[in-house]
Amino acid sequence: MEIVAAFAVGLIVLCLIGKIVALPMKLLWKMITNSLVGVVLLWVVNLFGAGVKITFLKALIAGVLGVPGVIIVLLMK
Repeated sequence: MEIVAAFAVGLIVLCLIGKIVALPMKLLWKMITNSLVGVVLLWVVNLFGAGVKITFLKALIAGVLGVPGVIIVLLMK
């Protein structure tokens, strides 16, 4: 019976460790996808002649904040 209890506790601990490791990966993946969306938004704005230099920080701002982030980046120019 002790072996079953130890196995169950070990399995629960392993699942918790997996969740803890997966959480930063989800946040990292979300940040990357939002940055790509920000780059696309800034690129579309540049098509209309805004002349904004696209950097990782500006793409991150635009990606995280969305349209208000693009407006902020345009105002920073």
